[in-house]
Parts: sequence; C-alpha cells; structure tokens
Amino acid sequence: MHLTWLNSNSWLIEMGGLRILLDPWLVGPLEFGNLSWLFRGEHTRSVAIPEPVDLILLSQGLEDHAHPATLRQLDRTIPVVASPNAAKVVQGLGYQQVTALAHGETYQIGQQMGQLTIRAVPGSPIGPMLTENGYLLKDAAGTQLYYEPHGHHSPSLKAFAPVDVVIAPVVDLEIPLLGAIIKGCRSALEVAQWLQPQVLLPTAAGGDITFSGLLTKVLRAQGSPTELQQQLTQHQLPTKLIAPTPGERVNLPLAVTSAGSEHL
Repeated sequence: MHLTWLNSNSWLIEMGGLRILLDPWLVGPLEFGNLSWLFRGEHTRSVAIPEPVDLILLSQGLEDHAHPATLRQLDRTIPVVASPNAAKVVQGLGYQQVTALAHGETYQIGQQMGQLTIRAVPGSPIGPMLTENGYLLKDAAGTQLYYEPHGHHSPSLKAFAPVDVVIAPVVDLEIPLLGAIIKGCRSALEVAQWLQPQVLLPTAAGGDITFSGLLTKVLRAQGSPTELQQQLTQHQLPTKLIAPTPGERVNLPLAVTSAGSEHL
C-alpha cells in the first residue's frame, strides 16, 4: 500500500492495485458558500492532479471534501463513491458513474469484483439531521484502511478490528463557546485502542496551505502528532505515527496480519 498526502484532507490511496483519489482539493481557493471574508484557504504551491485515477471517494458534501473547482477539472467518466450529500454535488457537475453509500452499505471495485471493498460507516455530524461518511477499505489480501476526517469515530468500528491503517485527525480545532469542529486529541487515541492499527497518519491539518478570514482569527488548535505518539507509547500501543510531507509517496511498512473479525 502506498499513500500520498496532497494537503488538508486530500489523499491518493494506492491499494489493491487501484488508485483512489480521496476528498480532493487540488486547484483554486477553498471557500464555504463564497464567503471569502469568513474563511479562505489557498495553496502555496501548485498541486498536480494525479493520473490515472480509478475512483474518486468523497466523505462529505462540504467544499473541503467535495471541492467544486477541483471536481470540474477531473474526468467526469471516473467512477465516484460518495456520501449521499456529496453524491448530489458530483451529480450536479455531470459525473456519469456516481454511487451514494449510506452507512453500512458497501461498494466493490476491481477486475474481479472484490479486489477492493469500500464500506461506509458513520462519520461527522453536520448539523442535527445529517451524519456524513467515514470509510473502511479492504483489499483482496485482507489489508484494511479506515478514514474519517473530523475525528468522529463510531463504536461500530470495533467489529472490524484489527485495521492496519488509520487516517484521522490528531489535533483539535475549536471555536470558543461553540466547541470543536475537528476532534483529534482524544479521539485519535481512542480509535487506535479500538482498531489496533499498525500505522496512523494525521489528516485535516495544514499542508502547503495558507488560511485567511474572520474564522481563522478565532480558531484554536490543541494537540500535536508528538503528543499523540507519546500517548500511544504510554498506553503500550504498537501503532506507528507517520506524519507525511505533502506530495511524498509513502510506502507503508505493513506486517501480514489476520483479517478483522467481521467481513466487509
């Protein structure tokens, strides 16, 4: 398995002989509802769109996960697997093969229909009525990867342990009086205890990006990868924390293990 962190929550996952582009924001600025005065993210260097891409995987319909400008640059014939909310975004952009996955549903891709299985699990709540997706990916050899970008990890994940690789935030980002919008400090340790991953990679924080706007003036960050690694050691967890460099293709040093207790 190879992983390339592109920035923020954008990843290229090479797994099961397939190249999966996850939550891509690769071109143009990031804004929410065109409110640049509130929040604006910009790349400090250009990010090449990976080629080829076998599948686009979207966890949420918000712009930092289903980035409209980036999705307009990608080939509309690439299959897309998405949360129901994100599926509406790509359908509106003219993508031809869109599969919306509700929690508990699976999608299989590969030459033998089962080379890679993707399961949607409960992820981040967006308001009181909507919970977006996290994902469990499993290849034909039984290697598993789990991704959730905001630190909301469902206890139902325990049924799939052990999971070899976890991509999750390791810091908290919070707005005073309103609470955390990204929960990483405690949740990263908790999900490591549940899933016993060999490798954990941070997501959601930074990359070659600058941020501006009113929201950035009140956001507060807590925690760090160094603090999490200390906690993993204190709890005698064998998980290795790898903080990748943006654009660096990482070959994960995974040992062969038995598959999880429940099949995807």
